[in-house]
Amino acid sequence: MGGQEGSELKLAGSGGNGMLGSGWGREICSSHGSSYLTIHVERNPSPSRLSELQTKSWPKWGCPPGKYYLKFDAEEICYFLKGKVKAQIKEISESVEFGAGDLVIIPKGLSCTWEVFVAVDKYYKFQ
Repeated sequence: MGGQEGSELKLAGSGGNGMLGSGWGREICSSHGSSYLTIHVERNPSPSRLSELQTKSWPKWGCPPGKYYLKFDAEEICYFLKGKVKAQIKEISESVEFGAGDLVIIPKGLSCTWEVFVAVDKYYKFQ
C-alpha cells in the first residue's frame, strides 16, 4: 500500500504551494503566462500519511453523479473515500481523473468542472 504515483495538472494562473513536491507524474502546462495552478493527485497514500494529515478529523462532503462547476476560493486538500471524478480545468482541453483512495490538493483560485461518474464521499480541509 502507499506510493508516490499520481497525476499533476497545471493551468496558467497564480502559483500553487508545492505541498507534494515534484515528480508526481504527468504535467500539463498552458502556453499562457509564467506561473501555474496545479491539481495534485496522490494515488493510494499510506495509512501513516493519512494519519499524519489527520484526515479522519476533517469534515465530510459528498455529491451524487452529475456535472458541477467549481471555483476554489481557498486551497482544498481532500481524501476520497468513494467516487470517480474527471476534472476539466477551465481553458485547457486536458483533464485529470481521481476518486476512491486518492488524496487530492486543489489550489486557491482554480476553476473547473467536475464530471462525477460515481457518487463522491470525501474528507476535506481548506487551508
